[in-house]
Amino acid sequence: MWKTILRRLLLMIPQVIILSLLIFVLAKMMPGDPFTGLIDPSTDPARLEELRQAAGFYDPWYIQYFRWINNALHGDFGISYMYKYEVTTVIGQRIGNTLRLSVISVILTYALAIPLGLYAGRYQNSWFDKAVVVYNFISFAIPTFVLALLMVYIFGFKLGWFPTSGSVSINAVPRTFGYFMSQLYHVILPAIVQALLGTAVTIQYLRSEVIDAKQMDYVRTAHSKGVPTGKVFNHHIFRNASLPIISTLGYEITGLIAGSVMIEQIFSYPGIGNLFISSINQRDYSVITALILLFGLATLIGTLLSDIIMSIVDPRIRVQ
Repeated sequence: MWKTILRRLLLMIPQVIILSLLIFVLAKMMPGDPFTGLIDPSTDPARLEELRQAAGFYDPWYIQYFRWINNALHGDFGISYMYKYEVTTVIGQRIGNTLRLSVISVILTYALAIPLGLYAGRYQNSWFDKAVVVYNFISFAIPTFVLALLMVYIFGFKLGWFPTSGSVSINAVPRTFGYFMSQLYHVILPAIVQALLGTAVTIQYLRSEVIDAKQMDYVRTAHSKGVPTGKVFNHHIFRNASLPIISTLGYEITGLIAGSVMIEQIFSYPGIGNLFISSINQRDYSVITALILLFGLATLIGTLLSDIIMSIVDPRIRVQ
C-alpha cells in the first residue's frame, strides 16, 4: 500500500512540472500584459515601461518561469492586480465556500444516486426502473445553466425559499451557530443543482453494474444454495457493484471543484469558480495562473485518492 502511494507521489512530480509549464506558456500567450486595463489610461507610457521592466516582463521566458515556480513553491503567487491583495489571500477567502459547495453536492449526489441506481438495477424493466431511465435522459439532455436558472426562478424568486446570491447573510455574526446555519442556507440550492446534474452518471453506472452482477456465476450459485434474495443482493451484488462508484469518489470531488465555475457564476456565489471568471474578464494573470495550477493539482490529488480508495476496498488492486 505505502509503496503504491509513494510511487504515485513520485509520478506526480513530472506531471506537476509539465502542468506548470503549460500554464505558464498559456498565460504568456494571452493578449495584453498584467497592466493592461488595470492602470490609469492617463499614465505616462514611460512610467508604464518602468513598471514592466521592474516586473521582469521582458526577461527571457525561462527566467520568468523559474522565478514564478520558485515563488509558487514558497506560497507566493504575486499580487492580484484586481483586488490589490496577495493571490493566496484572495483565493483563501473564496476556497472555503467552494469546498463547502462541493462536499455538500457530493453528499447529496450519492444520497440520491445510490438508492435509485441500486433499486433500478435490482428491479430491471419495472415501472420504477423506467422512470429512473427517463430521469437520466432528462438529466443528460438539460444544460447546466438552464436547470440553474430554472431553480433560481422557482425556489429563489417565486417561492422565496432560498437566497439567490451570496454565501452568508450580511447580519450574521462570524464564528457563531447562526453564521454556520446561514452558510448552509445559502449553499443548499446551488448544491442541489449540482447534485441533480451529477446523479445521472452515477445512477447509470450503478444500475449497469447491478444488472451485470446479477448474471454472475457466484450469484447463481448463491441462489441455487437457497440463500435469500435480499441477502444475496446485500452481501454479494451490492458490495461488488459499489466498488467502481467508491473508486470514483476522488474524481467526483475534484470534478465538482473545477466544475463549479458556472454554478457559482449563476448563483453569484463567491467561490473560486466565480473568482476565476472575474479574473479572466479583468486579465488578472497572477490569479488565473494560480487557480489553474490549483485545479490541476486537485485533479492529480483526486486521482491519487481514488486509487488509494480502490486499493483499500479491492485487495486485488494491491496485489497487482
